[in-house]
Amino acid sequence: MPEGHSIHRLARQIGDVFLDQELAVTSPQGRFARGAALLNGRRLVSARAYGKQLHLTFESPADPADRLVMRSHLGLYGAWSFAGDSTFAAASSIGAPRKIGERETGTSGSRGQTYDDDGRVVPDAPVGAVRARLVGNHGWADLRGPSDCRVETVSEAELAKKRLGPDPLDPDADPALFLARASRSARPIAALLMEQQVISGVGNIFRAESLFRRGVDPFLPGKAAGENVLRGLWEENRSLMEIGVRLGRIITTDPEDRPGVPETAAWPAHANYVYKRKGRACLHCGTPISESELAGRSLFWCPGCQASS
Repeated sequence: MPEGHSIHRLARQIGDVFLDQELAVTSPQGRFARGAALLNGRRLVSARAYGKQLHLTFESPADPADRLVMRSHLGLYGAWSFAGDSTFAAASSIGAPRKIGERETGTSGSRGQTYDDDGRVVPDAPVGAVRARLVGNHGWADLRGPSDCRVETVSEAELAKKRLGPDPLDPDADPALFLARASRSARPIAALLMEQQVISGVGNIFRAESLFRRGVDPFLPGKAAGENVLRGLWEENRSLMEIGVRLGRIITTDPEDRPGVPETAAWPAHANYVYKRKGRACLHCGTPISESELAGRSLFWCPGCQASS
């Protein structure tokens, strides 16, 4: 599942290429037809990420106060792809699968594009089950396979946002809410880091790597962690997710633990300390990395570096 940094990159990409444009919105697949009809012809005025949710806010050209929000969650299989004319620059794909990461080095469909009477690029025919298509002046974006995609009023979208925990990538987020919710729970801290109502945007890789980097036993109950540990995990995840936003890949290793390998070349062989390294020697202590299931996902940790005190 794409983690929070990917959704923040996605929001930035959509804003860069579509902000302040009146978009043609359709649902080639048909499953989002009603929502697309509500948004078609509206102006995109905001693209924001809240954890793993994307909020696209559209206003009516006739009445700026008339606003609707397209709220989506990619889930395990969702992805956005982008294409357009030679002036349109966006990531080729953001979402799942992410086998080659995210690149911003050009798009498909950049030759021989035609334009409609309004001067908007005419997109290529959709390929596959496209849930929603956004078409702007110079390009288009296709959403496939999301776990959720809906149109809401601004107040409904705000209520959905309030149900989430704070997002470490939000500069206005208050970590106190994360500390309060985590410290009241007897559940393992590794499970709490995956609960979006506790902290938003952290996924399986970030939870494993942040716990390792802070030397925290993943099975430590939240209420036994203490403020220093919880605040440290907040700061660690914020730092790692900021790197993810910058690089488009989750790189959690420090330079001294991958000598001669720059961060831009670290993925995948030198990218992480514990994630998907079961049985391999810990880069810090040599103990074989362990794996078990927790909160429905595979958890990786080092029994040596993360032993309970």
